[in-house]
Amino acid sequence: MSTKVQEFNDYRQIMNDKILATDNKVIKRIFNLDTNAFQAGHLPVKTKELLGLVASTVLRCDDCIKYHLESSIKNGVTKAEMLETMAIANLIGGTIVIPHLRKAYEFWEALEKEYNL
Repeated sequence: MSTKVQEFNDYRQIMNDKILATDNKVIKRIFNLDTNAFQAGHLPVKTKELLGLVASTVLRCDDCIKYHLESSIKNGVTKAEMLETMAIANLIGGTIVIPHLRKAYEFWEALEKEYNL
């Protein structure tokens, strides 16, 4: 696994485990709600991940962007689809999100190596 992708996933898992071990009911419910919201429903998972990518970009959350990029690639999103999605995010978010586009593109390249695309 690429160092960039592995480091992100390892850190996320370690910290999620620590946070969930505190047994805070509200936090556990938020995590559960997040997990369930991205399950297939009237919208396919692929569409939901792209929506998450737009929202994460507009909100300027690099960790969220990375998470949704990896989930997107796992659900068959192509580079062209990702770029079109990020174009919409940049249109909505304005030029302030361009640095997040740069980081997202860099992480996408790491994911392509990871998934041999």
